[in-house]
Amino acid sequence: MKDYEIPDDPIMYESVGEKDVFYLIQAARKGIGYPRFAALAKAFPFSIRDWSGFLHISERTLQRYSKEAKAFDPVSSERIIEITLLYKQAITVFGSKNKLDVWLDIQNVALGGAKPKELLDSTLGLQLVRNELVRIEHGILS
Repeated sequence: MKDYEIPDDPIMYESVGEKDVFYLIQAARKGIGYPRFAALAKAFPFSIRDWSGFLHISERTLQRYSKEAKAFDPVSSERIIEITLLYKQAITVFGSKNKLDVWLDIQNVALGGAKPKELLDSTLGLQLVRNELVRIEHGILS
């Protein structure tokens, strides 16, 4: 695998994409620093409590990461990247951030009655949401 230089400056939300998956893998392995995470998180409608649940980290620990500018472990870093990729895909499907943000917070029959954002705390949940986005994109509503 090619060795990629992972810059210390924040990966901007707009620059995170699937084009170079090996770069993203190495970024996750290195660990996303809190400043990088904070720059990404500004693009999302999620609260600190939401992120705490997604990453399985207490709100207090997130606050400590912020204060110390600490890096997340590889598993949390990968989840941050996965959520970012999913959110970018979803904006494309919905055509606007506002429509997407509403959809994320409404119970969805196709997702077992869960709100899509409630499923972002697990890989299986992320896949369910991703699959539903593909169905919506292709006009196949459940």
